[in-house]
Amino acid sequence: MATNGNSGAVGNENINTDIVTLTRFLTEEQTKVPEATGDFTLLCHALQFSFKSIAYYIRRATLINLTGLAGSSNTTGDDQKKLDVIGNDVFIAAMKGSGKCRILVSEEEEEAIIFDEHPNARYAVVCDPIDGSSNLDAGVSVGTIFGIFKLPDDILGPGKSVTAKDILRPGTEMVAAGFTMYGASAQLVITMKNGGVNGFTLENSLGEFILTHPNMRLPTKRAIYSVNEGNSMYWDDWCNAYFHSLKHPGEGGKPYSARYIGSMVADAYRTLLYGGIFAYPADSKSPKGKLRILYECAPMAMLFENAGGLAVNSRMERLLSVQPEHIHDRSGVFLGSKDEVQKVIDTYNKHKK
Repeated sequence: MATNGNSGAVGNENINTDIVTLTRFLTEEQTKVPEATGDFTLLCHALQFSFKSIAYYIRRATLINLTGLAGSSNTTGDDQKKLDVIGNDVFIAAMKGSGKCRILVSEEEEEAIIFDEHPNARYAVVCDPIDGSSNLDAGVSVGTIFGIFKLPDDILGPGKSVTAKDILRPGTEMVAAGFTMYGASAQLVITMKNGGVNGFTLENSLGEFILTHPNMRLPTKRAIYSVNEGNSMYWDDWCNAYFHSLKHPGEGGKPYSARYIGSMVADAYRTLLYGGIFAYPADSKSPKGKLRILYECAPMAMLFENAGGLAVNSRMERLLSVQPEHIHDRSGVFLGSKDEVQKVIDTYNKHKK
C-alpha cells in the first residue's frame, strides 16, 4: 500500500509548538513592567504549584478516601473535608516557601498567618483553598479563589510588624486575582489590576497550564440567572421582584433560564463564559450576606469587571470598593453581564424610592 511522506500519528496530527504556558505568560507580562523585580512572578509560580497539587489530590480523592469529613468545622461553619485540610496545608507551604508572601488569609484559618521569616516579602495573599467543598462527594466542580495585595513599603523590612489590619483593604487595591476550577479539567482564570482576563487549562501530560481562553470578555447580556431560590422566602421584596421579573417577563417575553450548581467557582466560571448573572443576595437569615468579601467577592468582582461585566453588593455598591471590617467579613453579591447587573440596580432603585 502506498503511503505518503506525511503519514503516521505525528505526521497527521496538527501539532502546535508555539504554546503559551502560564509560566511564559507571566514572564512576558513581567517584561512589560519596567520596575518589576520578579517577586510577583515568583509568587505566581508558587501559587501555580499549589493549584497543580490540589488538582492532583482532587483527581485521586475518591480513590484514596480523601472526601470524607475531617471531623472539624472551618471558621465559617462549613463541615471541613479532608481535602480542605490538604488544600489549606498545600497553600500555606507554597506561600511560605515562595519567600514572597508576608501574610496569608485563608478561609480555613481563623487568624491571618504572618510569615515573619520573610520580613521583606511585599505581598499579601487571600484565598479560599477549596471553595464548594460540600459538593466534593458528588463529584461536582470545586475551586480555589485567590487575591493578591501589595503591602505598603513602610511596613516592610526587619523589625516591622504586619497584622491582619494591614490586609483589610477594598478589592480596588488588589494587584491580581483569579480562581482555579477543578472539574473535568483544571481551569485557571487570572487577571491583573486594570488588565485583561485570561483562561488557562491544565494539560496533565505536560503538567502545565496552557493559555486556552485569551482575553475573556463577557457578553453584555444573556438570559441566564444563577441563584439559590431556596432562600427566596428570606429575600427582600425588591430582590423577589427582580427574580420574578426574569421568570415572568410579560406578554411575548421569554423567561430566563435558571442554572445553579451551588459551587461559586463553577457558577461564576459558567457566567464568565456564557454571560448572565450570578447572585447570592444578603437576606433576613444572613443580613450581611453569605460570601466572604476578602477572598470570594473581591477577586470575583475584579475578574468580572476586567472582563467587561459589573459586580455589586446587596446595597448596589460597587463590590470592589467595599472594605471588609474583619478578614472573614461577608457581603451579598450580584455579578455578571453589564446589562443584567444593571437590571438589578434599576429594580433596587425603583423599590427604594
